[in-house]
Amino acid sequence: MLQNLQIDWLKCFVAVVDTGSLSSATGEVHRSQSAISMQLKKLEEAVGRRLLDRGPRKLLLTQDGQMLLGYARRILDLQAEALSALHGDELTGRVRLGVPDDYATRYLTPVLKRFAPKHSGVEIELNCEQSPALIPRVARGELDLALVSRDHARRGTLLFHEPMVWVGSPQFELWRRDPLPIAVYEEASLARRGAIQSLAQQGRRYKVVYNSSSLAGQIAAVDSGLAVAALTQCSAPPHLQVLGAAHGLGPLAPMEVAVYRSRESRGNKAVDTLHGLLIRTLRQST
Repeated sequence: MLQNLQIDWLKCFVAVVDTGSLSSATGEVHRSQSAISMQLKKLEEAVGRRLLDRGPRKLLLTQDGQMLLGYARRILDLQAEALSALHGDELTGRVRLGVPDDYATRYLTPVLKRFAPKHSGVEIELNCEQSPALIPRVARGELDLALVSRDHARRGTLLFHEPMVWVGSPQFELWRRDPLPIAVYEEASLARRGAIQSLAQQGRRYKVVYNSSSLAGQIAAVDSGLAVAALTQCSAPPHLQVLGAAHGLGPLAPMEVAVYRSRESRGNKAVDTLHGLLIRTLRQST
C-alpha cells in the first residue's frame, strides 16, 4: 500500500540532490548524515522505487528519482507559499548577489523577474564580476550568493554545463593566421585556461594580443579584427562567426555553472528563497 509523502522526506531528498551527497546536505536540512539516510530510505519505501544510486563522487538520480524530483520541488514550493500566506510573512532584507557578465542576461534576469514581484521587500545588491573574483568574495562572506563557473567539483551546487565556442568576425579571416591571435580573460580564468589547453592539444601556435576581464572587451577585440576569442555560447553575439574544425580550431571544454553560497548566509530567509529559486529555475538533470 502506497504511503503519503512526508515533507521531511522530500526536503532531505531535494537537499541531497542539490548538494550531491549526504554529508553536504546536513547543513541544508540541519540533520545528521545518518538521519538523512533514514529519511531517504523511508521515502524509497513509500514510493516503492529506488531514487538514488551512489556514483564515484556523488549520489546520482535514477530515472524514477528524476521523475519525483520535479514533484518534490513543487510540493515544497506550495508548502512554503501556503505557510507564508497563512502567517502573512513578508520577506525582507538584502541579498548580495554576484554574477559574471555573460550569465547575467541569459540566466539571472529571468530568475530576478520571478523573484522581485513576489518579494518587493528584499533589496538585491548585484555585483558583476568574473568568476575568479566572485568565488573568493563569497568564501569571505562579502557576497551571499553567486552564479559562477566553478573551479572544482565541490564548489556550490551544479546547475548546468555551458558550452564554450570559438568566435571570430566574419569580416576578417584571422583563423588563417599563424600564430593565431587570441583575446583572453585574466590569468585565473577557466575560459582562458580552456582556450590555451585546446590550442596546445592541437599543436596550434597562438599569440595573446588582447587581455580583458570584461565580456565587452572580448567582443570588442573580435569585432575590430584584433583576435579570435573563446566565449560562453550564451554570450556569443549572433553577428560573430562561430569557428570550429573547418577553421582549424578544436573543441573547448564546457563550463560547469553553479550557484555558490556563503556560510554566513545560512538561515537568512531572503537568501534561502533566492538560492532555492535559482536552483529550481536553472538546474538541469545531468
